[in-house]
Amino acid sequence: MSTRVVFVEPPRTFWFVMGEYLPPPSALLILAAYVERELPDVEIEIVDCQADRLDWKSLEATIESMQPSLVLTSGFTTNAYSCVKTCEIAKTVSTDITTIVGGIHFSFTAEDSLRSFPEIDYIVRGEGEETLVHLIRAIRSGQQPHEVSGISFRHNHTVMHTPPRPLIENLDSLPYPAYHLVEQNLKRYHFTMMAGRNTQYMILEGARGCEHRCSFCTQWNHWGGRWRTKSTKRIADEIEFLNETYGGVFLWFADDNVRLSLRGKQLYHELKHRRCRDDIMLFFQARTDDVAGHPDLVERLREVGTYWIMCGVENDSQETLDEYKKGTKSADAYQAMKILNQHDIFSHAMLVIGARRDTHESIERLRRFSQDIAPDFAIYTALTPFPGTMYFETAKTNGWIEDTNYTHYDMAHAIMPTETLTKTEVQEELWKCYQSFYGSWTKNIAGVLSTKKLKRILYRHMAGQFVLEKFRRLI
Repeated sequence: MSTRVVFVEPPRTFWFVMGEYLPPPSALLILAAYVERELPDVEIEIVDCQADRLDWKSLEATIESMQPSLVLTSGFTTNAYSCVKTCEIAKTVSTDITTIVGGIHFSFTAEDSLRSFPEIDYIVRGEGEETLVHLIRAIRSGQQPHEVSGISFRHNHTVMHTPPRPLIENLDSLPYPAYHLVEQNLKRYHFTMMAGRNTQYMILEGARGCEHRCSFCTQWNHWGGRWRTKSTKRIADEIEFLNETYGGVFLWFADDNVRLSLRGKQLYHELKHRRCRDDIMLFFQARTDDVAGHPDLVERLREVGTYWIMCGVENDSQETLDEYKKGTKSADAYQAMKILNQHDIFSHAMLVIGARRDTHESIERLRRFSQDIAPDFAIYTALTPFPGTMYFETAKTNGWIEDTNYTHYDMAHAIMPTETLTKTEVQEELWKCYQSFYGSWTKNIAGVLSTKKLKRILYRHMAGQFVLEKFRRLI
């Protein structure tokens, strides 16, 4: 009997702050491509409930019709329960289906998740490609999974954790994401607020991890506190492949830090002679100090299709930045936004409220600061103690966490109070941040009439999605 693996992107609610969008299931595409290459006799299907417009009942019927041997899913903390329900539905169809979950959240909550959710058979911790292939081989051959590194499972009513698997050293060795398995849905993936409804939207990965250790971030910990990158030639080849093979135009880099200082010049030289450079819109995430220190590289990347750069500004207070272990200065934010605006790159600032020392006054100063640095787009978030972060351990130890419903861990819901503000007051302050930045009719009209196409799209979409009203309802 053949082995059929079904990767499921479950029904979930998207982050309303970013308006209307539908991303491809990039994590599953990366894993599926590797399994497909290493285990060519395994049948692989990807079920994307968003693109296929499947509710839970329809997902159950789909799984039943496919008769899989294994069902695998993955998600962030805010979608953890959706992953669990996917496993529950698979077990409802047949208790013989093996269920596997992975991703950052389950990697850090493996013990609790296996104790709480019997419908999960295995958790793949950390980097998933090699671990998943070895696990599938063990399951197919009827071997005990104890020899598979990087997994957690139950054995005789005890949760077992095998040793971590070493990270893949050469990321160039990974295949391109398996977009051919969702080719029928490619026209449905879009990021309306960022690029318009009809612009082909795809996600690619140039690097994994981060050398910096921000106290609220899960990424660096998940990837072992290291930064590994594909070669710039491989990155450019992948960009060209996605554009020419599938018509990908708006390409979102999943990298937490583009690292301009190391890759900017090389990426420019790799892309400047390629035909796709005039047909792509690249989105990067970068540190403010990296942008501030390399205006020449920002200018060059704009020439080869970089339209949008998001910076983790986080806060105006140096004391808070130090608490977050950012390693940046507030002055970097001013310079970074100025450089991006000068070179016609859409400037996107991420800001965080809800640090322990935050007060009404300090958050008001942050609001004024966010106006002063003048990004094209500002997103304010509530400090969220994600499992796997240093902040989670501190908050849990000190009893600061007042909301343990992971569905609310979307950075739009306040989870903790500060020393002087209640959780509800933090939620009110978050709404005031959006009201301050987007609530001015003069500013909105200027945004809608801006000479920047992306800014016009964004402000029209923000108004159409009633983002301010949705934040007000959370109070």
